[in-house]
Amino acid sequence: MSVPQGRRAVLAGMLALTGAALAASAPLPAVPWPGAVVVRGQGSVVVGDRAVAGLLADLAARADCARRRIAAIWGPVRPVVLFPETDAQAAVLAGAAGVAATRGLAALATADRVVVLPGGYARLSEVGRDVVLTHELVHVATGATRGGRVPMWLSEGFADYVGYAGTGLDVRRVAAELAREVRAGVLPDRLPGPGDFAPGGARLPQVYEEAWLACRYVAARFGERALVRLYGSDVGTTLGLTAAEFTAGWRDHLRKELA
Repeated sequence: MSVPQGRRAVLAGMLALTGAALAASAPLPAVPWPGAVVVRGQGSVVVGDRAVAGLLADLAARADCARRRIAAIWGPVRPVVLFPETDAQAAVLAGAAGVAATRGLAALATADRVVVLPGGYARLSEVGRDVVLTHELVHVATGATRGGRVPMWLSEGFADYVGYAGTGLDVRRVAAELAREVRAGVLPDRLPGPGDFAPGGARLPQVYEEAWLACRYVAARFGERALVRLYGSDVGTTLGLTAAEFTAGWRDHLRKELA
């Protein structure tokens, strides 16, 4: 699970007490470099390598904000964030298949932590940093990196749904690439599948935007709690819709939001 650093113009251009207690008492993660700098936030732990203390403190503050946002929608999460010196180190820590596999990314989630790629992270706007960090921590909270539990459109769309919650960003601006297609009369005929999220895809920005707007559609029509319940379930059981009815409703939502 990963966030393409440049998939949206807005990113490129620019938990509760229980959760706090968990993070505050969390043991420090083992790190494969000497002299690591450790910064604890109110409910987060950030480990950095040769980075200025101010940057790590800022990252801890962002992780604390992300923790509270995730807690309000999903539930507790314990933010542990690693900030290595290079993108190559980040790829190793995240278990990625080489630096090429992480090109264009700003962060990656593993089963229990987020690994920041310093190169991609540096290119993000202030808002983009918050969105990306929250997105990856949602993957940690939901266990999405373990795979197989939910459709990828739901996993990635929900992470963006929480990531953008409360930012006040205009939908058409966030989904600028998809909005251009919709205004041209081009609508997707199906929800994106796993293959659509493959790195390097020509429509990768639109794919993430489609997934995000599918989750916004669920929350707008059925409520945010229904969106949360959709994890581990299906649209028939949770929403009372057939797959075809859900797709039709989502496509109509795209027209209304982006046209």
